[in-house]
Amino acid sequence: MTLEALEIRRLTYADLPEIISLERRAFPTPWSLAMFVLELSKSSGVPLAALEGDVLVGYLICSRYDTVWHIMNIAVEPSRRREGIATSLLLALIDRIDEVRARFTLEVRESNVGAIALYERYGFRAAGRRRRYYQDNGEDAVIMWRTPSTLVGSYDDVPNPAPA
Repeated sequence: MTLEALEIRRLTYADLPEIISLERRAFPTPWSLAMFVLELSKSSGVPLAALEGDVLVGYLICSRYDTVWHIMNIAVEPSRRREGIATSLLLALIDRIDEVRARFTLEVRESNVGAIALYERYGFRAAGRRRRYYQDNGEDAVIMWRTPSTLVGSYDDVPNPAPA
């Protein structure tokens, strides 16, 4: 696949069967159908699909809470990881938000060094931990932020930073 063949568009309810199937292949503790329905129903959210032809190869779920964008879920077909699909989704999200002062946050497994490196490439910085966040194995989550300050190497606009 070339990234030029990748289409990024808004997720719809019609995508739910493929989303659920991919979610179960991608994660040890998958989201429920109800969780996806809730996120797709939020008018302020940005749920994105990555498609190659008619095949869903990845998705991203992002919700707005007050002044912060929370990236809730990024999934890529396991056999298609490390091809730039997650990067394309993340960049499409940042482009769609298009706010100079936008603040993004997310949690990521501390063992997911590939995802952490991806987020760091685009200005996210570790700013704390959630102890035993993941139910399947009790792994900690690294809390990451991308803000105007983190883009220039500071934590001035990150709430309660405790860089990990």
